[in-house]
Amino acid sequence: MIDYLLNIDFTPFLLSFKLAFITTLILFILCLPLAWYLSQTKSKLKPFLEALCTMPLVVPPTVLGFYLLWGLSHNSIVGQFFQEQFGISLVFNFYGIIIASCIYSLPFMVQPLQSGFESLNKNMLEASYISGKGKFKTILLIALPNIKPSLLTALIITFAHTVGEFGVVLMIGGSIPNETRVAAIAIYEFVEIMDYKNAHIYSLIMIILSFLTLLCVYIFNNKQKKIGFSK
Repeated sequence: MIDYLLNIDFTPFLLSFKLAFITTLILFILCLPLAWYLSQTKSKLKPFLEALCTMPLVVPPTVLGFYLLWGLSHNSIVGQFFQEQFGISLVFNFYGIIIASCIYSLPFMVQPLQSGFESLNKNMLEASYISGKGKFKTILLIALPNIKPSLLTALIITFAHTVGEFGVVLMIGGSIPNETRVAAIAIYEFVEIMDYKNAHIYSLIMIILSFLTLLCVYIFNNKQKKIGFSK
């Protein structure tokens, strides 16, 4: 059994982790100001923006993947721009699945951060502004340290969700070894060729990783709640 595990091709998992890390980093940078705005604004557009950010949760991955494929292809304005200016094709390569993953995993980063910001004591934020700190310093030095459970949830769940992505990644990237063949796609292909042994091994690894990810989140959040009660 050990010899068999040592012979497993872990490239799809490494590719999945690489995709998840880059996606999580990009989404954190982009969603931090967005989540802050949504938590603080009283604009009438807030429900519209919240619905837009949440749509990837309810839109079927194949539908989202189809329109992303159409919007990023070399026939589209965006696709033509990247092809002409940078010589980069946005479909059937790693760049394309990064864009697709960022859009598909957007709600998993925005919603926990927004909820965390909304739970903050308004007096604490006002005191920060009165002391001369701008919005940027207030977010980094005051807000983020006080929403650690929400922050950790956003980062870990986004990472884990991206690792398990299938439909959108398949539509945009296909299954190119060492390029777009992530773990979920590898499992699908094993099932297609009836290689259930490898499908079981890959699926078991994914289940264990998912469980450990959620376990870490709940352990940390429970510790934070106990600390909060002790205060």
